[in-house]
Amino acid sequence: MWRQSLLLILFILPLASSMAGDASVKEANLPSTPAERLYVLSQQANWQIRRAVAGNRRAPLTLLLQLASDPDLRVRIAVATNLSSPEEVHMLLARDEEKAVRSVVARFEYVSADALALLAKDHDPEIRFEVAGNWNTSVSTLNRLQGDSFELVRQRAEQELARR
Repeated sequence: MWRQSLLLILFILPLASSMAGDASVKEANLPSTPAERLYVLSQQANWQIRRAVAGNRRAPLTLLLQLASDPDLRVRIAVATNLSSPEEVHMLLARDEEKAVRSVVARFEYVSADALALLAKDHDPEIRFEVAGNWNTSVSTLNRLQGDSFELVRQRAEQELARR
């Protein structure tokens, strides 16, 4: 009897939980999933479900703003690359404490020039380097980056200005 219980605990329950999580991830990815259901799914403990909601192009703005503060950086990165995320979400993520999140925002091709201008003031030179290479970075921001304290940032800003 105890062996059957152990078998159930070790193998069957995790499998059932994983299958339920997979179904929820699929549901969270569907553009046809209603907003009310996306809100419910965004409250799940499983970061993969929350990440799927964060990447859903039909996720409402209030939900994207909520997920932009998620404790898991993978969820915040999914919000950053969601094509439906507006400028205010990118501005919030441009101030993220995690360099990985700010880096994704700095490289994202659909981020606004204002968010890039904010990131151009980042304390990390690698973030400023990425901003200098983003096509959406404004000429005024590139001009400012030409005076950066790090040579590679200055060079990349100059190259980008010359390319335009």
